[in-house]
Amino acid sequence: MRLNLLITASEAVPFAKEGGLADVVGILPKFLKTQGHDVRVVMPRYYKVDRDRYRLRLLPGTLVVPMGIIGEMYCGVYEGRLPGSEVPIYFLEHERFYGRDSLYEVDNKGYIDNDNRFIFLSRASLELCRMIDFAPDIVHAHDWHTAAVPVFMNTLYRSDHYLKEAASVLTIHNMQHQGSFYEGAMDVLGIGWQHFTHLGLEMDNQVNLLKGGIYHSTVINTVSEGYAREMQTPEYGWGLEGVVRERSGELCGILNGVDYEEWNPETDPLIPATYSARDLSGKAVCKQELQRAMGLPERADVPLIGLVSRLVKQKGIDVLAEALPRLLAMDVQFVLLGAGEPWAHFYFGGMAGSHPDRFACRIGYDNKLAHQIEAGCDFFLMPSAFEPCGLNQMFSLRYGTIPIVRATGGLDDSVHNLDSGNRTGTGFKFWTLSAGALFDTVGWAVHTWYHDKEMIEILRQNGMAERFTWDEAAKKYDRLYRHALQARLGAARYAELEAARTGQEQEQQEGEGI
Repeated sequence: MRLNLLITASEAVPFAKEGGLADVVGILPKFLKTQGHDVRVVMPRYYKVDRDRYRLRLLPGTLVVPMGIIGEMYCGVYEGRLPGSEVPIYFLEHERFYGRDSLYEVDNKGYIDNDNRFIFLSRASLELCRMIDFAPDIVHAHDWHTAAVPVFMNTLYRSDHYLKEAASVLTIHNMQHQGSFYEGAMDVLGIGWQHFTHLGLEMDNQVNLLKGGIYHSTVINTVSEGYAREMQTPEYGWGLEGVVRERSGELCGILNGVDYEEWNPETDPLIPATYSARDLSGKAVCKQELQRAMGLPERADVPLIGLVSRLVKQKGIDVLAEALPRLLAMDVQFVLLGAGEPWAHFYFGGMAGSHPDRFACRIGYDNKLAHQIEAGCDFFLMPSAFEPCGLNQMFSLRYGTIPIVRATGGLDDSVHNLDSGNRTGTGFKFWTLSAGALFDTVGWAVHTWYHDKEMIEILRQNGMAERFTWDEAAKKYDRLYRHALQARLGAARYAELEAARTGQEQEQQEGEGI
């Protein structure tokens, strides 16, 4: 049965990206489309979304968005396509909220009106259904930015012509960010103060949009099975672990996929030499060129360890900083690419200056250099405090770059620890978030490099054989959507809808001579 899917989020590649959320929203719909579903995507039109470059078409009319005590607000709607597909994407044009250079913050501080900006996005996404005459079976919201969507669907839109039979899915990409605002946001939501309770949107006398979304969504999921377990614990739940446990019966984890058209060492145009699992000679060229570009001694015999990361505590860079002096006492080389907290810029820049033969860093982000680090390094380090999914470890496996990771979330799910006795595994893992554990595990990897070349080759070949595809992820989301719709409608109504929809599809195929 074909489903009508409305996906709403604050970012999507290639239009606007801050994190892994954008990859999911920009890529998953294409694979859902290939399964026969009618998929539509909604997001804001930030300044960085160029209307001419993406050939956006302004739809006729103005979208009216009720904003509670503020009153009605308005926006234009541009229609485009996700690149390389026929999936429509609708951009909400509202200068006051989205005519800004960055998505969420300035000078590391969230915009003061982020509550109104994303309440507007949530409600406008639902109002759009009327404008484009689209009745979704599923409305798929992402993170706190659109967590008000299931809240609205369960309250103000419960009897709406377009949405009364729609189920809601909320995907949580990061529990740390919850959309917590002053209690007056209830008046902007306009759903009634009876929902400002500990079983609704209230938390610590504030409106918590993510909490409301968790309670009101038909089903919830996150981006790895490991993180689905972790977010139910105090260490990773950020105060909402009890709420998640209450909904654990409707919670699942679906690991993100990798775009192997972009991340493929056999065809990658951004690396100095291509290579495959059968012929790794190009990888040696990539290593030499990376060492040269970063000013490190060009040594084939030394293990080169790479990092591409946001330089923030979540990524474990404070633990790395503590361990780094001891790590650099080994015969190793490090290459780091990233940006984030100012102290990290100074610290890692200083370490590069004092250890020019062993440590090189580039502050900022450079996609070409990121590909070159994945291709040119022998190991890839990810000491994350928490990692709901993670993608770099998956890129690394494909490029024959052995991951060294903290066993959390998607890192634990996607990397198999070395078992030297059975000669199996794809990487090296540690569990305790400490400088000592990080140092010991890197030491284990380096010792294996110097003393067991055969094991290094086994790890490399095993990793390059792994695949984490969006096609497989889309199949799992398909099952999740069907479960959500059946939960929303009940078995009898779902069966009735399925029979009617299947009959319509068969008639259409017969009419087209298929």
